[in-house]
Amino acid sequence: MLQFQPLGFGQKVVHTSVGFMTYYTQTTAPWLIAERENLPPLVFLHNFGGGACAYEWSKVYPAFAAKYEIIAPDLIGWGESAHPVRDYQINDYLTSIAEFIRHTCRPPVTVIASSLTAALMIRLAIAHPFLFQALFLVCPSGFDDFGQGAGRRLPLGLINIPLLDDFIYTVGAQNELAVRNFLQSFLFAKPERVSSEMVQAFLASAKQPNAKFAALAFLQGNLYFDLSLYIQQLTIPTVILWGEKAQFTSVQLGQRLRKLNTNAIRDFHTIPDAGVLPHLERPEVVIGLLQQYLHVNT
Repeated sequence: MLQFQPLGFGQKVVHTSVGFMTYYTQTTAPWLIAERENLPPLVFLHNFGGGACAYEWSKVYPAFAAKYEIIAPDLIGWGESAHPVRDYQINDYLTSIAEFIRHTCRPPVTVIASSLTAALMIRLAIAHPFLFQALFLVCPSGFDDFGQGAGRRLPLGLINIPLLDDFIYTVGAQNELAVRNFLQSFLFAKPERVSSEMVQAFLASAKQPNAKFAALAFLQGNLYFDLSLYIQQLTIPTVILWGEKAQFTSVQLGQRLRKLNTNAIRDFHTIPDAGVLPHLERPEVVIGLLQQYLHVNT
């Protein structure tokens, strides 16, 4: 949502075979727009879950706007991108994100992604390594890693009952109290770090027309997979960041995944006193770590 974007960032649109994707980038002062096309791209991808959108990274990417072309999209079915009425599957995101990168960047690119989207980037980097220069991943998980389902919160029988799924989404994601509770109880380590702006941004995304379809596909587990079956094939240089108090996907899970491929995964950092979204909860720490690695690579 444009109203929640940092100063100097505007909205653009790219069309993919799955639907159009809205993204945010530097468009006005204080950024040097005339020189932006000569800057290397830095792509930020948000996670999945009610209200997810590019806002998730908005406290981090302004720190890199002077030296990089920032590209922060809303994924298909989220934010202000297209919300096709469909049974969302993993391939919808692998396809749309690959097409998006080709349309907006000159590969190879550096991608920064979180949670399930971060896990999908590992699969995409295996299938299309030429697209990527480096990966910086926050709590990457397929939510069924090592065959241990971590993400499903509601019984499938309930989610699939006609009209009841509408009720579940309305009550769970489309009111301010529920959104605040979700952020404070499940995504953040410290409830007091959840601001009114964060609640309003997630709520605005959740209230987009047909937003329930992508969210319910996530809840149903349609997008889950076992990342441990793929991560050993990764060859792109990767750094993983993990919130110390991340729920559902623990630090121990991350360390276990990392051990499967220490050649590609160059470093693993645990971020103290943070949940599954350290880049929103403790952006200063994530910025500092990213600056350290991006400085080496540029």
